Amino acid sequence: MDNLIFSGRDGVIILGAYAIIMLVIGYMSGRKDKGLHENMSNYFLAGKNLGIIALFFTLYATQYSGNTVVGYTPAAYRVGFSWIQSIFFMTMVIAVYLLFAPRLYVISKKFNFITPADWIQHRFNSKAVTFLSIVLMIWGLGNFMLEQLVAIGLAVSGLTGGTIPYQMAVIAFILVMLIYEWMGGMKAVAFTDVMQGIVMMIGIFTFLAGALYLVGGSFSNVTSYLANAEPAKAGVPDMKTSINWISMVLLAGLGASVYPQAIQRIYSSKSERILKRSFARMAWMPPITTGVVFMVGIIGIMLFPGLDRSGSEQLVGLLANEVASINGFFYWVMILFFGAIVAAIVSTADSALLSLSSMISNDVYGRYINKNAPDKKKVFVGKVTGVVMVAILLWIAWNPPATLYQILVLKLELISQIFPAIVVGIYWKRLSAAPVFWGMFVGAITAGMLTLTGNSTIFGIHGGIIGLAANLTICVFGSYITPFTKEKSKHAEEATSINVSA
Repeated sequence: MDNLIFSGRDGVIILGAYAIIMLVIGYMSGRKDKGLHENMSNYFLAGKNLGIIALFFTLYATQYSGNTVVGYTPAAYRVGFSWIQSIFFMTMVIAVYLLFAPRLYVISKKFNFITPADWIQHRFNSKAVTFLSIVLMIWGLGNFMLEQLVAIGLAVSGLTGGTIPYQMAVIAFILVMLIYEWMGGMKAVAFTDVMQGIVMMIGIFTFLAGALYLVGGSFSNVTSYLANAEPAKAGVPDMKTSINWISMVLLAGLGASVYPQAIQRIYSSKSERILKRSFARMAWMPPITTGVVFMVGIIGIMLFPGLDRSGSEQLVGLLANEVASINGFFYWVMILFFGAIVAAIVSTADSALLSLSSMISNDVYGRYINKNAPDKKKVFVGKVTGVVMVAILLWIAWNPPATLYQILVLKLELISQIFPAIVVGIYWKRLSAAPVFWGMFVGAITAGMLTLTGNSTIFGIHGGIIGLAANLTICVFGSYITPFTKEKSKHAEEATSINVSA
């Protein structure tokens, strides 16, 4: 997003307005709730009382970020029509949610879960399984946070034409995020998600409308251009690309659906009916959001032919310049849109930070350090450790060692390894703790080694999927050869029961 034609002053005004709105939302979210900071469920899960609008938009913000626009548009430019896979892997996430979310919600309500680790401990009654899952989830959340910190700085600096430098941009918006999250917890996060989600949806469609205007008003003009100028990007993908497509659909569906912040939004719903209605609406979002971003990327091929990889990463900024130049209306909508991209990135960061804080306070401090700590103290510990984690990640973002960066790129690959424990464990009562532990361990090591040695895919299959295949194999065969006593059967039955009277 470098070299935008937006006035630095206009960008600063819009970003300042977004920052003020987020702070006001944080203040209003915590103003009337005196017990917010004294109860884990109230602070980290909004009292498990999110209605359909707030739940829908916070789920939307969890699945889509400003990086969806900034990252997927160049991907569509480079890959061509085969990047339509992005619609399918986002749809797969919703399909997997629907597979387990309603049942997990009922169980979480029954046993008052706060974090995903609560479910894992409840289901398997194993410190080893719970601890390993906590490590993998915290790793994934830390990775998520680091990505957003870097993205915030680049987005703000680009929108303001360098008026706000990268470093100052990161610090300023991280402070805004910490303040409103400290004041309002999950409520503040959910309500800021509503704001940025609405503006971002409007901006995406305006972005597409402007881009279509620039190519004569018809997408068929673009497809005709591709067929003649770059037929490889319009043709049928080869076998390896097709395999990679299927692998990505599986990796995103099985990994993104079990992110800790996603699980906690399931817990936060006011009712099972509201949860299902929210997911029903989320099913429309892949074509509406990812599909529109895909189309914009394809249009970029016609408007800016011949960009190399580095050049294509600037595609959103290049397109925004052209769209903003059409007239004053598009200029201001583009400024609002880019402000919404910044807000969306912040909303992704705040969700990850809130989930990270809850896991450290509940699963690390409350489970292993001070088992008798009251909720008020655990909430405070979560807030403080969240600030400390942000400080550490800021330091890493300023001084990223190459080897550490390679380690941190592991995200979906590692998070997907907790899928058997969270999802398979809901339905298959014979699934046992020891095989789950060793499956997670072997799967994580396999995915990690493949990624770190430069073999992130083998014949198009992602290392995370190869690791998950090994993981599931160990879980299944290990559970069949592990003695399944009456005591284990009874525990599994009680742990997975959705009978409220049980």
